[in-house]
Formats: sequence, C-alpha cells, structure tokens
Amino acid sequence: MTAPLLSLTWTDHVTGRRGFLVVDRLVRGVASGGLRMREGCTLDEVTGLARGMTMKEALHFDPRSRYVPLGGAKGGIDCDPRDPGAYDLLVRYLRAMRPYIESFWTTGEDLGLSQDLVDRAAAEAGLVSSIQAVYPLLDDEAAARRRLADAFAVEVDGIGLDELVGGCGVAESLLTALDRAGVPYAGTRVAVQGLGTMGGATARFLARAGLTVVAVADVKGTIADPAGLDVEALLAARDAYGTVDRATLRPGVRELGGDEWLSADVDVLVPAAVSYAIDTANQDRITARWIVEAANMPVLPKAEELLRARGITVLPDVVVNSGTNAWWWWTLFGDIGADADEAFAHTRRSMRALVEHVLARAEADGTTPRAAAHAVGADRIARLAERFDCHR
Repeated sequence: MTAPLLSLTWTDHVTGRRGFLVVDRLVRGVASGGLRMREGCTLDEVTGLARGMTMKEALHFDPRSRYVPLGGAKGGIDCDPRDPGAYDLLVRYLRAMRPYIESFWTTGEDLGLSQDLVDRAAAEAGLVSSIQAVYPLLDDEAAARRRLADAFAVEVDGIGLDELVGGCGVAESLLTALDRAGVPYAGTRVAVQGLGTMGGATARFLARAGLTVVAVADVKGTIADPAGLDVEALLAARDAYGTVDRATLRPGVRELGGDEWLSADVDVLVPAAVSYAIDTANQDRITARWIVEAANMPVLPKAEELLRARGITVLPDVVVNSGTNAWWWWTLFGDIGADADEAFAHTRRSMRALVEHVLARAEADGTTPRAAAHAVGADRIARLAERFDCHR
C-alpha cells in the first residue's frame, strides 16, 4: 500500500498527549479531512481515515460541477473530548498545525468535536478559518464564505443543516439499497449506534421515510422499543455528545446494555459512533441484513469477510457518510446555495446516483460494495489526475 504524502505525530508539551496529522494526497495543492478527538486515537487510525478521505472526495468527482474534489487528509487527538483540559489541548494542537492548515489542509468537525468548537479553537490559535487553504481555489472568496456561513446558520426543526446533510446522505444510501432489493420502507426495522451528529440525523431521515427505529445506543447503553422509538423525542432529549436523558423516556421503553444494539431484531444496523465497533468477536451476534457505515471504519476487514459469508451486506463508509464533506464543498464552490431544500435535493440526487453506480458495479464484478466503491474511486482518481495537479 502506498505511503501517505505526509504523516506526523505531535506531542503536547503540557499534557504529553499526542496528536496526529496524515495527508494522503493533494489535489490542486489542497487536501480535505476532519479532526477527531477520542481517547485511544492512533496514527494508524488517522492514516486509514486519511486514505478513506481521498476516496470520499474522488467518488464525488463530476466534471459538470464547480466543486473539484480535493485530496484526502485527517487529523486526530488522543484525548477524551469530555476531559476538562480538552479544549486547551485542541487549541495547542491547532496552533502547532497552523502552517499546514494555512497551506494545504482543510479540516472541520469529526468524532468528538463540533464545528462550533473547531471554529472557536481555530480563531484562538490564530487561524483565519479551518478551511482557509481552499480559499485560493475560489472564484469569489467573499461570496463563497458568505454562502457557507449562511448555510451553517440554517436550521430545520431545531437541528442545523450542517448536521442534517450527512444523515440525509446515509439514509438515502440505505433507501437506494432497499429499492434495488425491492424491500418496502414500512416494516423495515433499524438499530442505530450513536445519536450524535451523524446518527441522530440518520435516525430522523429514516424514521421520516417510514422505517421503524427500534433501538438506539449511546454511552449509557441501549434504548429499545420493539414497537418503535419516538426519534424526535430522543433527539430533543440528547446532550451535546448525543447522550439521551433517560428521565424523558416514555413508559415501555427498555434500557439495555451498551452493546445490545448489535443483536437487536432488525433488518438494518447503523453504526454511527466509533471506529472498530464490529469485530470478529462480536459479528456473530448480528442478524441484520444490512450494515450501513455512518461512522468511519466501524467494521473491521476480517469481520466484514465473516459477515459477507453469512449473507450480510456492508454499505461502506467511503460512500454512505460522504455527504457532509461533499455538502461543504458544493456550497462553498457554488453548486448549491444556502437553502435546506436545495441541499437535501442535491444530496439525495448525488448519493442515489453514486450508490446505484457502486451497487451495480459490485453486482457486475461479483464483489462487495466496498471493493466496488474503491474500484469506482480509483477510476475517478485517475480521471482527476489527468485533468488536475495531484500529488502523493
């Protein structure tokens, strides 16, 4: 496997905690990838995520769009975001990474961090913006920045548009797979691990499409109701980390162990929290027909092989959770405006076309959706390299 363009480890002089930056590839001199903060984050993890970002970007290449996909990168900090010193650590990390962010790394929220927090810390670290490296590629920087700021100010039923577009993309990916399989939405049962930004939005869009969310897991455990959970009530009762206030649960809702979502009697599992959630030791508990990777790298490769042997299909992260990243750039480059209906329509149309193409490729090649996604991504990376300056 080809080594990334840049890989570095930073050690905080105050706490001794480590942070990482991996740039897998540059396109037109810029790479894109969020910054995550979690206890136990490693360089290998960030390297895999950066490689995945290269693929996510390339999969959305459309020669008709103003948005030209960037290269892939990722940042990570080994710290619990709930730690009292986490914010100061974030500021110090961003200050250390400032030359890279100013030059070629565009970043934003990821696991453990909100965009508001990243923006505040970036300003304190002396940065103009966490995505300022892309500004020289814009035709009208002022108009583009204003359009993105306006889009971030949009709320739909109490949740920011920036949170919702990713879940819209995940939901549309699953709906496309259901349509291809001839499975009706009504009666399709879902369990979601994580009710944060991605998991919460995904649960909302699936419930509104007519699917039944019967289990949701957060750090306190699994909440379940075979008759279906009230997703909107759960979203209203969660804190900034996606943890649901148990005092608000209606009668009949059961509280189960933290990993009970895995064995829930459902058709679809949506891991939307941490990486490496499904491994060879726990995959045999899963009876769902589909696993939809709303999180990054939640299914380990060996586990996916075992799941496939049992007839379980994994819809891969590089495809299904790519909507948030793409929405940023569609908005900034001017393919869409700061409007929720336009954003959702564009996301649904783009994600449906991409998932249809990947699933058709998997069927034609007799392979997995992940292998097909990487084949499609490799084709599009080659097309990007023919037209634009790319470095690895």
